[in-house]
This record gives sequence, C-alpha cells and structure tokens, in this order.
Amino acid sequence: MSIRIAASRYCSSIAQAARPHDGIAIKYFQRQGGAPSISLRFRGKSTVSATPGAAKEAAAEATSASSEGVPIGKTLVAMSLAIATISAGAVLAEKGTASMVPTFDPKQQRFDQSTFIGRLSKMLLACDPSLNLCSGEEVKRCKAMVDDYENQLKNLPEGVSETEMSRKLWEAQRVVTAAIHPDSGETIPRPFRMSGYALFNGPICVAMVASQSTAALLVWSWINQSHNALINYYNRNASSEMTNETFAKSYAAAVGSALAVAFGLATFIQKRYSPAQAKNLLRWVAFPSAVVASSLNCYIVRSPEIDTGIPLVNSDGDEVLPNEMSKIAAERGVNSTTFSRALLQAPVYFLPPVLMGVLPPLKNAIMKNPIMRVPMTTYLVLVCFGIGLPSSVAIFPQMGEIKVEEAEEKYHKLQDEKNGGKPYEVLFYNKGL
Repeated sequence: MSIRIAASRYCSSIAQAARPHDGIAIKYFQRQGGAPSISLRFRGKSTVSATPGAAKEAAAEATSASSEGVPIGKTLVAMSLAIATISAGAVLAEKGTASMVPTFDPKQQRFDQSTFIGRLSKMLLACDPSLNLCSGEEVKRCKAMVDDYENQLKNLPEGVSETEMSRKLWEAQRVVTAAIHPDSGETIPRPFRMSGYALFNGPICVAMVASQSTAALLVWSWINQSHNALINYYNRNASSEMTNETFAKSYAAAVGSALAVAFGLATFIQKRYSPAQAKNLLRWVAFPSAVVASSLNCYIVRSPEIDTGIPLVNSDGDEVLPNEMSKIAAERGVNSTTFSRALLQAPVYFLPPVLMGVLPPLKNAIMKNPIMRVPMTTYLVLVCFGIGLPSSVAIFPQMGEIKVEEAEEKYHKLQDEKNGGKPYEVLFYNKGL
C-alpha cells in the first residue's frame, strides 16, 4: 500500500470523525413567481425548504462545516515535509560526525554508547525514514560489504582514506541493521522497522489526536496498538522463542487493555461534560490512554522473554554460557523498554496540542484558516514522533550491563579466558528496541 493511499484513508477517517455536519446537500433554485429557496438534505433525511433569511444562515452553517473538512492534498504535503524534516535530522547527525568516525569494527559502535548524545546520534540514524527506500538488493550488497570489512580496510581504493572507507562501512551496517534482526537474521517487514515507525505509525497517531468521538478513538486505538504490538514483536530480543499461540494471547491482552483504557476515559468525559466540552477534551484522551496502553502493550508482548530468559555476553559479544539464559537480565530489558515506550507518548500526543493552543503564530493561523488544523497537526505529530522516538529509546543503552553478582548464581564464577582467567565483573545483554 502506498503512503498516499494510506494517508488518504486515515484523512478520510478523520473527516468522518470530525465533521458532524458532513453530508449536507444544498440545492438553490428559483420558485416560479416566488423568492429564491434553499433545499437542505441531512444524510438522506427529510428535505427542508427555507426562505432567503434562513437560507443565508443555512449556507453559513454549511460553510462552517466545510471549513472542518480535511484538505487531503495539504495534509499529504505536510506529511511529506515532516518525513523530510526527520530524515534531514539524520543527515545532519551523519554528516556532522563524518570526519570523526572510528575505524570500522562490526562488534563496536560508531558513537559512544556511554553517553546520551552518543546513543541519540545512533538512534537518529537508525530511525531515519529514508532507510525504507533501500531495496532488498541494496541490503544484500551492504551486508556483503560489512562481512568483507577486513579486506575493504586493507585494500583501500586509490584516493580513499581509511576514515572515508570506515564511514562507508558504518553506513552499510546502518542499512543492514535497519532491515535485518540482529538475533534471528530475518528480514523485518518495513512497517515494523524502527526506521518505519514514524512513517507508518505517525499517521495513526494523527488520527488519534484528531478523533472527536468515542467510536473514532477506539478504532484508531485498536489500529495503533496492533501496529505497536507488531513493532514490539519484531524488535524484541529474538534469542528466546515465542510461539504463535503465546503471541496471539499477548496481542489480545495488549490490545484489549488499550481499548479498555481509551473507552473508559472517553465514556467518563462524555458523561461528565457537555457535548461541546467533551468534544474539546476528547483530543486529550489520546495521551493518557496511549501511555497506559503502549506500556501494557510492550510489557505483555515481550513478557515471554522474562519466562525464558535471554543470553548474557561478554564485551566481544560472545555468549559466556552457551544455551543458558538469564531471566534477571530479561526482566531488566523488558522493563527499560516499557519505560521508554511510555515516555515516547508525551512528545507525540501531548506536545502538538499544547503548541497549537499556546504558541500565538500557530494559534492565530488556525483561527484565521481552520482548514489548516489537520495539516499542521500532521506535521507537528510526525516531527515530534521522529524526534521523540530516538530520544526515548536513547535513554537506555541498546546493550544493557549487569554486574555478575546481580545475575543468577551460575554466572558468578565464570572466568574471562581472554583476560588472563580473571573472573567476569560485568556482562551484557541485548535489551531489544
């Protein structure tokens, strides 16, 4: 499905949720020997004739309803600009550090992962939407290049420095890791890659923010949490197996809890406040419901990892106890990922409505031209998503650390043969994304 078709569909759904007067048909005709009259038809209901005075009022109402419509063309432009803005951030991060790249080593990192800035730089590049444009052949070519990195560095082409070759290798690895799961080696479908998160989930978030009815909010919450469940599944630590039955149960529990939270909050607001107040407040329901639902979604879908455990590795990435798993490390990985998912919701659902309601330029622009609300919401939500996702994921390192004495007893007396037989003090685990 193309981005244009997907965007058109969600825009149409927003229109249905946001236009209570949609379906007004206006006929203007001249009665024989009489005054002009207007015939109104509301969603196929009875036709009403009006005099010129009432006609003017009805026409004004129709114009008002029309102003609440969704300009699909402008919204698509806003979406394209937002995706371009996110990609531009990744380009700036890559080019800004091009002259400082370390010598390529597939077991190491391009950026210092002990600092937040280093982890943010890594995630900005990993979440770059333009990575979805890479074909399967391009991924294979990059993988072959990375696998042959030693030869690439030893036999440099004329005029190419080691730094330049290392940069090409880091970029090739970025393409590979965006498309292929590091544990299973399987190709991740584009909609469920971290680089596709803002591209595919962003429009869903826009629809949730724009929802002004319980039905619309529930439908988009279901779509959102279904997509989140698959994101969590495809980006989990895949060293522990998950059966289809386990995933189905986790999915049902995660999506069910999400809908329960959204429905409960929406119902409370509609019963507590007047229709006009409820309409304004419903746009804020997306934030608290998404925080609770996304956190539950992530934890439930990935909770089987806690039951089976995940492997611990040394600083070189080698398993210290082959075929043995650590449940303690698995729980830490799932908990940290769940926390970052909760934080992600703040910039996506909370920040755009605040900016549009507080900043005078945005507020005045919407008041003067209400039809621009959806395009502006689209741009802000997608950009906030594109910045918030790498920022929230970067809070915790991809490879978590655990002190040996904090892990299971079977890891306590292991010796590092490469370090003169000294006991391990710290081990590592892949927390997943």
